[in-house]
Amino acid sequence: MIEKLYQLFQECNGVTTDSRNCPKDSMFIALKGEKFNGNTFASNALEEGCKYVVIDEVTFLPENDPRYILVDDCLQALQLLANRHRLELGASIPSKPCSKGIPIIGITGTNGKTTTKELSAAVLSKKYNVLYTQGNLNNSIGVPLTLLRLKPEHDLAIIEMGASHPGDIKELVDIAEPNIGIITNVGRAHLQGFGSFEGVKRTKGELYDFIKNTSGEVIINADNEDLLQMVQERGIESLTFYGEKAEDVTVRGKVAQHSPLLHFQWSGKSGQWHDVQTQLIGDYNLSNMLVAITLGQRFDVDKKDICDALQSYEPHNNRSQLTKTPHNTLIVDAYNANPTSMKAAIDNFFHLEADNKMLILGEMRELGLESIQEHQKIIKLIEDYGFHDVILVGEEFIHTGTTFLCYRDVSALVKEIKANQPKGKTILIKGSNGTKLFTLPELL
Repeated sequence: MIEKLYQLFQECNGVTTDSRNCPKDSMFIALKGEKFNGNTFASNALEEGCKYVVIDEVTFLPENDPRYILVDDCLQALQLLANRHRLELGASIPSKPCSKGIPIIGITGTNGKTTTKELSAAVLSKKYNVLYTQGNLNNSIGVPLTLLRLKPEHDLAIIEMGASHPGDIKELVDIAEPNIGIITNVGRAHLQGFGSFEGVKRTKGELYDFIKNTSGEVIINADNEDLLQMVQERGIESLTFYGEKAEDVTVRGKVAQHSPLLHFQWSGKSGQWHDVQTQLIGDYNLSNMLVAITLGQRFDVDKKDICDALQSYEPHNNRSQLTKTPHNTLIVDAYNANPTSMKAAIDNFFHLEADNKMLILGEMRELGLESIQEHQKIIKLIEDYGFHDVILVGEEFIHTGTTFLCYRDVSALVKEIKANQPKGKTILIKGSNGTKLFTLPELL
């Protein structure tokens, strides 16, 4: 069935899963969700311009219409189709651009994977035609949709892979079959789904498992003990190292200044240092920069082009953004939060050279039984650093019994800000996306 489906796919102008967005001659795959059934929109997709529709419920199959393809499961069909396409165009292992096939770079990690993917794409695009994950389409639907955008004219592909449950990364690497694997870090996130930090490591390590079994290559932070242990346990031999402190790395970096934007220097094996002034907040972004540089070196991008790409990159989507309003200076990192990223953001904010610092922190979601304990650790960190101008948002912070000012949700905080707007402050805004702190900058 997949071979037949792939032949039909090759007649089409791409794949869509949204009946409201059906480019002419595309293939519609009828996925299901909690509140929708794509099968019910198959006929609409044909009317909107699709050439074929893939369904998995026979009741929606008309007689004698070759435009309908019936499969057992549409999501599975999407994933198998993407893997078939990857095998058609992707490189075998090991790989380099201009050899047969397109190298596939897989990126996952608890924190920084999206920023790392964006930075890496910016660097590699200086020399190559790069396909890379758009936004955060890094799940069981987003990864295959990205792979199905792969064209023969691409030189490289960067596939971001997210996870919130055991087995998630294995599912994605089996689809994408990356030649190069990168785990940015492992931290205490999605503990409700993973069960424990060890569960996080096992799941993220499914990328390393695939790389080991296929003799691929790992690019790794030589300063990260957890990652080093994970590759050693698996006996992975093809390793390329980057870092700040460790010896014998391909790319080394060091922070030059952070007031407040990250300014750093890096060197390759030649030992020559290069200076980069970024538009990103946070020393914690140095490791993300070093991944992009390491990939640039790995694929022979000119050093000046690497620096230009990193200096030109502008953050978006409420990730490490510096915003100056008529009233305040805002550091907005409100896309996501977990204990590791929250600590890193607060650490960096403490060391920032700025007056009248203020914290607005939203609760960290999906931490399960460890949630209260992890929120208490954040409270203690704030106290140890001596922050006084602090606003917390969310039930989890309230349950800690803290004496800091707490609001149940962002709507209650919005009312307070409208009544008493802070002025002349440098404000860190950090929290899980679900707390909706991203609505605050326009009020501050």
